[in-house]
Amino acid sequence: MPTYRRSVIPAGPGAETLPLIAIVGRPNVGKSTLFNRLTRSRRSIVGDEPGITRDRIYGEFEWDGRRFRLVDTGGIVPDDPELIPTEIYNQAKVALDEAQAIIMVVDARTELARPDYDLARLLTRGSKPVFLAVNKVEGEAMALEAENFRRLGIRDLHSISAEHGLGIGELLDAVTATIPEQPEMLSITTRQDSDEPAVDEREAHSPTAQVPHRTHGEFEQHETAVAIIGRPNVGKSTLLNALTGTSRAIVSPIAGTTRDAVDETVEYEGDTLRFVDTAGIRRKGKTNLMAEKLSVVMARRHLEAADVALLVIDATEGVTASDATIGGYAHESGRSVILVVNKWDAVTTARADGKPPADRDIFEQQLRRALKYLDYAPVLFLSAKEGKGMKSVLREVKKLAAERRKRVTTGQMNRFLDKIDFQRAPVPMAKRIRIFYMTQAAVAPPTFVLFTDRNIKLHFAFERFLENQIRAAFGFEGTPIWFKVKARNADKNEG
Repeated sequence: MPTYRRSVIPAGPGAETLPLIAIVGRPNVGKSTLFNRLTRSRRSIVGDEPGITRDRIYGEFEWDGRRFRLVDTGGIVPDDPELIPTEIYNQAKVALDEAQAIIMVVDARTELARPDYDLARLLTRGSKPVFLAVNKVEGEAMALEAENFRRLGIRDLHSISAEHGLGIGELLDAVTATIPEQPEMLSITTRQDSDEPAVDEREAHSPTAQVPHRTHGEFEQHETAVAIIGRPNVGKSTLLNALTGTSRAIVSPIAGTTRDAVDETVEYEGDTLRFVDTAGIRRKGKTNLMAEKLSVVMARRHLEAADVALLVIDATEGVTASDATIGGYAHESGRSVILVVNKWDAVTTARADGKPPADRDIFEQQLRRALKYLDYAPVLFLSAKEGKGMKSVLREVKKLAAERRKRVTTGQMNRFLDKIDFQRAPVPMAKRIRIFYMTQAAVAPPTFVLFTDRNIKLHFAFERFLENQIRAAFGFEGTPIWFKVKARNADKNEG
């Protein structure tokens, strides 16, 4: 059975034991700016529009020689009846329950309102230390205005500017002073300060110790990053929650609910799989708000940082041009791809429109026709809402992660070349080349260098023929294969 743990970005050694500090506040007060400054990242999307952050975003930072976890929450408006604000509030409550200390952020340039008082009352009612960070304070006049926020009843007030880094040191000194140092962290620090090795020799040689080592020129990878991609409202967040057994991502019928990338880690059969739920990718012309434009950019970045992409397709809508475009992003960036047909129950067992149940083989044929360039990608039919098919996703991810890191020796590749009848390749004579030998230059994705008699670009038909032959002989399921041509007499040919 898979086991799950909440993710921390970046996840350093011993991250799960670190004390957690939660950043909360109303929308658009600068919580994400403070989070990004402390974690020295651009993990949270920042903008002038209220309500950009919705899910819980985790990070890590160091202060005064100690390490802490940090969680950025969506803007809290208590007792808001609307669906998404209520879900944001529920996500923030999870962060508050986990945290050892709370920083409430307010905007010095706005007047105090009832939601501020309600939130302050909610926070001070608990037993955890609460700190008030009056943000956007620049200059003495603003500092005097900040004192008015003492009316919220939070004694520990600090004037800061998250954007410019003013007053943050004093805030962190006060926050960390309330969190006792953990004995195990003290022992680690003491050991590192001494001349003794930081890791016990017996521990380093234990079977469970994960020591990176080189194999064929690459470091062995102990974690597989999996990006969940697709159009808005196809069930990406529902899939993340089903895979990880949590309610980590906000799920709603409103398209575009997810903006920040939300991630969770799964331990499955000895491997660590990090699933990242990205914002729905849509055409540039369809994105109006700045936050939506940024979220699409961030989704593309998370895709390019992943090993495997789960391209989620809505079975009730079929394959669309947008699905093909998003699949193209994954293919061109060299990601391994799994085609996940979600909501399959809605067109089969739970179909309510009176039509006959959809046929799996016919749907897959249509899918293959629309996504010809992803013919190497396996197809899974599932229902994320019902939690059906999750084990098959985990198995395929684990399998594809191994396939994309597979390496074929030069000897194996040359024996393979001797058996191929290249006369069968449907290539015009003018575009034919002779391959002297071939070697695999890289993995993830598998990349092959062809040493040839001519310095010309591979004809697409020849490339497809060679790719099919390699897959038949060596597998490489689910991953694109890249080729590079290096002519033996390139200078002579160019002359």
